Amino acid sequence: MALIPPNPAVDLVEDDGTVCTREHCFRCFDALFCALTGHKAIAPAFPDEKYPLFVTWNTRSSRPGRHPKLRGCIGTFEAIPIRAGLAEYALISAFEDHRFRKIEDRELETLECGVSLLTDFEDASSYLDWTIGVHGIRISFPHPSLLPAGSASSSEAPSPYASSISVPTRGTLKHRFSATYLPQIASEQGWDKVETIDSAIRKAGWNGRITEDIRRSVQLRRYQSRKCTVGWEEYVQWRTENGGTM
Repeated sequence: MALIPPNPAVDLVEDDGTVCTREHCFRCFDALFCALTGHKAIAPAFPDEKYPLFVTWNTRSSRPGRHPKLRGCIGTFEAIPIRAGLAEYALISAFEDHRFRKIEDRELETLECGVSLLTDFEDASSYLDWTIGVHGIRISFPHPSLLPAGSASSSEAPSPYASSISVPTRGTLKHRFSATYLPQIASEQGWDKVETIDSAIRKAGWNGRITEDIRRSVQLRRYQSRKCTVGWEEYVQWRTENGGTM
């Protein structure tokens, strides 16, 4: 399963409760709480459906009006059974996000948990074929040295429908770059589509000049997300009501 830490500014559209629910967040909190304290986890009651998913841990500020601060976020694009998957990625996000130190038990009371279930995956026709504020994007592109001669230094004029770039053969797949941005990242950062794509290209690891031909070489898969978020106090109430000890 792929371990994919997204951009730190993750804030997805809250679900209406028909796909992603509070029970999913409680499952994550329970996994973390029990891993840190040795208590027994409560068996999940929600359907064990398969979804690509991300688990996000945030630290809530004690100061009114302050936005929560990212504490860990990792997910997978593989559709996995969510009962075990949420518990697994709750711990991976808490303990294995290389951007942060491991979450400790003394932090539990400050945490909130967000679960994002990814849906509606579609292949885009170009790097501009997606909607800001609606779609997350997952891009991949070959190393620019594999593009046709002269491509890496061609015009900067954005015209993604004007030409196509051949996909590298299997032997060159190791040279491909990839990155993802979850929904709302572009709007939060104030980026237009080209700025978002360029940022994703940088995130993927390309440090050279970004030309229009590099953008055209991008294969983009767009997706949507359903998210739910709960805080520590809500989790404590849920666990107590379901017979768990604290």
